[in-house]
Amino acid sequence: MLTFKNFNIADWFSFYRIFAAPFLLTLIWFDQRVIFTWVLLLSYSTDAIDGYLARKLKITSPRGSQLDSFGDQITLIVGLIGLFYFEAEFIKTNLILILIAFVPYIIQMVIAYWKYGKATAFHTYLAKLSAVVQSAFILWSLFITPDYTLFYIMIAVGLIETFEEITLIFMYDNWASDVKGVFWAYRDKRRLKKKS
Repeated sequence: MLTFKNFNIADWFSFYRIFAAPFLLTLIWFDQRVIFTWVLLLSYSTDAIDGYLARKLKITSPRGSQLDSFGDQITLIVGLIGLFYFEAEFIKTNLILILIAFVPYIIQMVIAYWKYGKATAFHTYLAKLSAVVQSAFILWSLFITPDYTLFYIMIAVGLIETFEEITLIFMYDNWASDVKGVFWAYRDKRRLKKKS
């Protein structure tokens, strides 16, 4: 049975992102762009902190990975909602390109739920890079103004990362966490074949 004692410090940083989401949505509702952006920055910062603590304190776990991924997804969605609200003109201008990037992500989520019954938590190097670029673009857009160079980099990295996630889903019959990428997954599978 899960109780508060079962969760470690890294888990609580992930919980913060989940608990902060309704507050962030409230700030959007009341048109508080500056406060929203600073709180969003804090949420993005906890993503880096919880991963670092989990590795440093050697408290990584499949549950923690899934919780971290859930917190990441909620924060990304709230950040995008904020971007859609506060930079509506930019979104309208680039809607087709945004949909081109977003549709494969939805497909990846559907495949993951169909195969595993839950979202992936591979936490690949590409996923981490994509998260950094996404957060940098969203924060830059909200603090200053949307930057097209960052926007195109975000779209490109996001698409490559999504296709890697789909590839990994088909490579792993069972749900797995903390996979560095396709190259490492392929190498590990070859090692297992040689041993058997």
